[in-house]
Amino acid sequence: MQLRLLPQNLSVARYDILPKPPMGFYSLSCTEDEISLVAETERLPLGCTHREDGWRAFCVVGALDFSLVGVLSAISTALAEGGVPIFALSTYNTDYILVKEERLADALGALTKKGYIII
Repeated sequence: MQLRLLPQNLSVARYDILPKPPMGFYSLSCTEDEISLVAETERLPLGCTHREDGWRAFCVVGALDFSLVGVLSAISTALAEGGVPIFALSTYNTDYILVKEERLADALGALTKKGYIII
């Protein structure tokens, strides 16, 4: 399986009020408990109550069929075995796995050890 390492530096933030979506890469989640936004660090909207900077993202290459089982589990297991914490996002087509920038080398090593091709 191929994973693409995205070039952007990302931030994960929490908001009390729905922010205006930024330009570029972002993922917005709204529940009855919270509003969370993952976005490019330099484009993160003002007004967040909490933020965590320093994330990088891997994207599973290609569209994933909803009948597939264990894709995210296998990736997260490989990273867990390498001692790398993750933050995961799923979209209609694919999955994104975020790791902290300081653990990126560890993540690359853990994933390639399990046979993932990083592009």
